[in-house]
Amino acid sequence: MQIIIILRTNFIYLRHTSALSLRNMKETLASLAQKTGFSASTISRVLTGKSEEYRIKPETRDIILKAAAESNYAPNIIAQNLRTSRTDTIGLLLPSVANPYFADIASIIIKEARKFRYTTMVIDSDENEATEKSSVSTLIARQVDGIIAAPSGTQHELFEEINRKLCPVILIDRYFVDSSLPYVSTNNYLGSIMAIDNLIMNGHTEIACIQGAINSMPNKKRIAGYLSALEKAGIRDKATIVGNEFSEQNGYLETKLLLNRTERPTAIYALSNTIALGAIKAIKETGLNIPADISLISFDDSIYMDYMTPSISRISQPTEEMGKLASKLLFESIQNKTRCTTQLELAPSLISRNSVSLPPRPDVRQEGRHDTEQRQQ
Repeated sequence: MQIIIILRTNFIYLRHTSALSLRNMKETLASLAQKTGFSASTISRVLTGKSEEYRIKPETRDIILKAAAESNYAPNIIAQNLRTSRTDTIGLLLPSVANPYFADIASIIIKEARKFRYTTMVIDSDENEATEKSSVSTLIARQVDGIIAAPSGTQHELFEEINRKLCPVILIDRYFVDSSLPYVSTNNYLGSIMAIDNLIMNGHTEIACIQGAINSMPNKKRIAGYLSALEKAGIRDKATIVGNEFSEQNGYLETKLLLNRTERPTAIYALSNTIALGAIKAIKETGLNIPADISLISFDDSIYMDYMTPSISRISQPTEEMGKLASKLLFESIQNKTRCTTQLELAPSLISRNSVSLPPRPDVRQEGRHDTEQRQQ
């Protein structure tokens, strides 16, 4: 899915190869003509933003642009590191705009960009690395003046090369450990420790963790914090980590499986608000009550969590500050024609609500499990 807002069309496509060269190996106009069935002159006019001038049909233009993006077409102008002019447009690349957390970040950045009279082009990479690469090509094709990205993949070379040669890149929420790229993120490690400490203080030792995208940096840091807190409490051997994506479905399916275990956990730690929503659905379907039968704490803050029954305890990320800082760093880089090297981690906070309480007694847990089995039969 792509949500795109554009000021003008002037199309340039980035060639991304295994060697990450921006100069060599480009798709020729002739091969694009063979692929699409349109003449080389028509393709050239579309790729240079002259579709309207030559009255080329929108459907023809879209076919050509799609083929060019799929082929990672790169005219010499990109290889020579040239840009025609400023577009007053920035790109915002996010893993999922359906996720309330990233929707909030998008809203903040769009508002900040508007203050600088910039238009924001928002693209959803759908938590897919291949889609992300194509999306980056799209942003470069639109000649954005800068990019803010929450990367889905693990490869940082492409973003680094764009930052060096084309336009400033600022990472938000997610970043690469072995990269000098600037970023603004939350201290996810600390946030996890705060969440697990809260559960342990309430008497929980059987704490299951439902994780998100395994390779994403926030997930890795949250898992590290979870394990560290258990280690400190002397219950590292009781760690239970399940799941593989930041989605409601993941939270739902994994919670169903956890609740079906002989020794089910007394608390669940959801690594995102979307995972928490799925967990809540599964718990209620099973006939259990939060927090009487099982406690729940989530990473991420959304106002709707205060209006749920019960209200949900969670780790809040400073999304507004993150969005504003990332925007500030980007526009300073654009205006000063410099490259930023700032790397920031902001402190999270614990919002304590009504979804965490003392764990049920072992005999009560066993009775509850029998009741649950009978309801499912």
